Amino acid sequence: MICIRKVANTHGIKGELRILSNFKYKDEVFKKDNNIYIDGTKLTIKTYRVHKKYDMLTFDGYNDINDVLSFKGQKVYIDENDYNFSGVLNENLIGLKVYSNDKLIGRVLRVEENAGKELLVIQKDGKEYLIPYVDEFIKKINNDRIEINLIKGLIDED
Repeated sequence: MICIRKVANTHGIKGELRILSNFKYKDEVFKKDNNIYIDGTKLTIKTYRVHKKYDMLTFDGYNDINDVLSFKGQKVYIDENDYNFSGVLNENLIGLKVYSNDKLIGRVLRVEENAGKELLVIQKDGKEYLIPYVDEFIKKINNDRIEINLIKGLIDED
């Protein structure tokens, strides 16, 4: 299960939830008849719309605010096996070795968002380096490694 954020609140009286998510592939997840999980409950999406910065969802069998109140503040999950995403999930990058011209740079510690852009946090010898997660720096991602285009000054080089 992959956490794609949390339920911010309910909306209206017809069982609609406000979900605050910055999940990269939410356009592939938040579709009619797709499933998500909240508080261990499998929910099938009935409707989806965007309102301000929120993803607004209703679910089959949940037609009243009282049906969804218990979901308020809960984390929202998806089963990765239910989807065939068009790219690599950030969660699958954690722990991968990062190389530049076959020289080990370090391992991916986490992926952070900064001003709407993603950064790979690479750790080596107790130091952390930030690499922009954009095509100009990321050459190739395999199952066990990431090849990057390293420019001078991006990391401390010995």
